[in-house]
Parts: sequence; C-alpha cells; structure tokens
Amino acid sequence: MATIERLTVTLPAEMASTVKGVVEAGEFASASEVIREALRDWKVKRELQLHRMAALKLEIDRGMSDVAAGRLTEFDAERIMERGRRILAERSLSD
Repeated sequence: MATIERLTVTLPAEMASTVKGVVEAGEFASASEVIREALRDWKVKRELQLHRMAALKLEIDRGMSDVAAGRLTEFDAERIMERGRRILAERSLSD
C-alpha cells in the first residue's frame, strides 16, 4: 500500500465551496479525493505541456541548424501563418 502523508491545503473560498459542493453532491467521498483527482489531472496536463515544449525545442533547434547551414528560404508571412493555422487546427482536433 502507498504511504499516505497528511497535508494542509488552503484554498480560496470559491474553490473550497466547489470542493465541498461535489462532495455533498456525492461525486466524491471526501475533499481529499477531489484534490487527488485534481492533482492527477494536473499531472497529465503538465506532462503534455512538457512534451509539447520538448517538441517545440526540437523544431527551434532544427531551424537554427538550417540557418547555420545556409538552408534558408525567402520569408513568406502568409505561408507561415497558414501553416500555423493548420497546426493549431490539428491540435484542437487531438485535444
């Protein structure tokens, strides 16, 4: 069994009310369960953000290598914006 450690958490009144509300509604058995679920969700979100940042860093590094090697193309803002829109649309479908 996992080791349990007691922590005291201070929340703004609105958040505390939300936690109490979902417990009173029977969605969770205790405030601790609400907080544990929120932390699990945060952990998944954080891992996804870290993954996206690592992918972005790879793209930046690839671009910097291209610049250093002289592999350049003429700046085309419309082409870049269209590519950005496509990438955002793909991401919104996968989220």
